[in-house]
Amino acid sequence: MKIEFVASATAAEVLAVLVHEGRALAGMGQSLNTATSGALAKAMTASRFTGGSNSSLIVAAPAGVDAATIVLTGAGDAGKFDDLALEAAAGAAYHAVKMSGATSLTIDATHLSADQAARAAFAARLASYRFLKYRTTLKPEKTPSIETIKVVAADVKSAQAAYKTYSAIADAVEFSRDLVSEPANVLYPEEFAKRVKGLEKLGLEVEILGEKELAKLGFNTLLAVGQGSVRDSQVAIMKWNGGKKGDQPIAFVGKGVCFDTGGISIKPADGMEDMKWDMGGAAAVSGLMHALAGRKAAVNAVGVIGLVENMPDGAAQRPGDVVMSLSGQSVEVLNTDAEGRLVLADCLWYTQERFKPKFMLDLATLTGAMIVALGLEYAGVFSNSDELADNFLAAAPKVGENAWRMPIPAAYERHIDTPIADVKNTGNGRAGGSITAALFLQRFTNGTPWAHIDIAPTAWVKDSRSPTVPDGAVGWGVRTLDRMVQDSYES
Repeated sequence: MKIEFVASATAAEVLAVLVHEGRALAGMGQSLNTATSGALAKAMTASRFTGGSNSSLIVAAPAGVDAATIVLTGAGDAGKFDDLALEAAAGAAYHAVKMSGATSLTIDATHLSADQAARAAFAARLASYRFLKYRTTLKPEKTPSIETIKVVAADVKSAQAAYKTYSAIADAVEFSRDLVSEPANVLYPEEFAKRVKGLEKLGLEVEILGEKELAKLGFNTLLAVGQGSVRDSQVAIMKWNGGKKGDQPIAFVGKGVCFDTGGISIKPADGMEDMKWDMGGAAAVSGLMHALAGRKAAVNAVGVIGLVENMPDGAAQRPGDVVMSLSGQSVEVLNTDAEGRLVLADCLWYTQERFKPKFMLDLATLTGAMIVALGLEYAGVFSNSDELADNFLAAAPKVGENAWRMPIPAAYERHIDTPIADVKNTGNGRAGGSITAALFLQRFTNGTPWAHIDIAPTAWVKDSRSPTVPDGAVGWGVRTLDRMVQDSYES
């Protein structure tokens, strides 16, 4: 999507004007002459459009407006108008006209700050995302026609400057969405690692560990997950050194199961195709590192992602196997479909041991139990650090991502104890499944401040209610993590 900032809406193909609840025109709409504003008021009155959030009304431009078409886009209650309301309005404007045949959409932001003008462009760009790489026979009328977003700003230069940061974040979200959207026959561990390696062009340092290096280091629980696949397992390490030299880094760890059949404990066929997005945590961490490098964040950060494929080959691990983890703790594998925690166990231990970070935060599509607990709109947050959890939970609502803190009671530790090994990879039955998974991970943090974000409910959406999040891959976590870093950890 091409983004432009302009000083006027002269000869706009489609002009988007914000309207607050109660049919109150904003921006240019407030300065229109009586006849023109009256015509728009009449059009609104003749419809059900009132200016409510996520609504829109397309009308022919009346005399006095230098545009072919106007899309009135609902901005909600004027007293509650904030950055997220602006994003929703800009996204709704795009969706209202994306299939219209028009090639450009002009958004009136003359009454907004330069940062808000940039945010409107950012929101429209996120709204325009579609993964069409493999759609070869789409007819033109089934393809969005908008190619350019123009934003009318009171201060064009300042809006352009503000958009540089938003553009870097949009690039990162799109990168993450692309990774999650790819089918598993295309995006297997080595290909994922190759795409992450390509981020070196942004200034990241990227190191890829293959199976020989991983075996030598002792990544046995990670390798056990992938041993039934013909695809080699990988670990990708991304480093961004934007802070002061020698400053302790912050660290992010992602689960990257590029396809999860469940292994020998195989999943039901119904819905298994969705398991291509079981690498959503690794995609989020990769997107965050993309964002930090893209906007030149003033922080030292490390991203570590474990990339495997969980397949039921004759060489696959079996229920009842005991594996020695990188930490030296033995793990009894009772269910090979509880594989993500095995990947993360070695990655977490390696991260704290090698990088000695201020904290570790992992993201993973870890448990179906998280969906049972919170539904499909909230990620679960588990942490041994109130400060870290609070910083994450403070950032999430600022970017429209929902998260809820969950308990990790010590009393539940007994559910992952086993007489044959130091720990087992499942609890006793289905009760508290997301909690026992988090408690398992905590055993591999070595006391480092840590948070685990279970994004099983949020990595993928099939009925999006947000104008800036199309159906499919969300890129969930990229914006929250980036905002958390900005607010709490940059120097």
